[in-house]
Amino acid sequence: MEVFLEVTSQLAVGFTTSVLLFALTLIFALPLGLLTSFCSMSKFAPLRIFTKVIVWILRGTPLMLQIFVIFYVPGLLNLFNWPMMNTGWAWFDKTISTRFIAALVAFVINYAAYFSEIFRGGIQSIPKGQYEAGQVLGMTKGTIFSKVVFMQVIKRIVPPMSNEIITLIKDTSLANTISVLDIIFYGKEFMLTKGLIWPIFYAGAFYLIFVGILTLLFGYIEKKLSYYKV
Repeated sequence: MEVFLEVTSQLAVGFTTSVLLFALTLIFALPLGLLTSFCSMSKFAPLRIFTKVIVWILRGTPLMLQIFVIFYVPGLLNLFNWPMMNTGWAWFDKTISTRFIAALVAFVINYAAYFSEIFRGGIQSIPKGQYEAGQVLGMTKGTIFSKVVFMQVIKRIVPPMSNEIITLIKDTSLANTISVLDIIFYGKEFMLTKGLIWPIFYAGAFYLIFVGILTLLFGYIEKKLSYYKV
């Protein structure tokens, strides 16, 4: 019983880190994804093409690889005598909290790319007639988007966005690859130091419960936004 309580306590601490990484990623990636979607729809061709290439790279390469790039490349560049590249800093020369920031940067950039495509699809699904109707009424483009288009976009993107957000909480487990003290890190520590394998599977229960809560939350949001149904 004492071992079970010890494992539960440590996993709870690790899961707090996982949830914090999850929450901060959402806070930063959602607005960045919206901004990226505007860039990918820009009439300025160089900006549109550049944005689409970046999104393609981020969506086409593994998140774990991107974490390694963000974490290790700054330090590796310092090994070369390139004035333009030698930044003088490296994530892995600093503290555990800095490792968390490196993981957060990787997650935000990666998920902003996915969110941007969801936002773009939602925005482009709105009929052009609604924009034209707003202009006839004398509304500015900003007002049309915020008052007419945006809430319709939110309603349409909730299902795909909820899938990505649920995937995000599970992807936070990749942060332990650079020694971020998340729930999987502690589960592996029990396996390596005490020969206990069940904490790893026990950690899965934390994810399962949290995903269940998110599923209920998004189901509630979808129901509240189904105002067009009779």
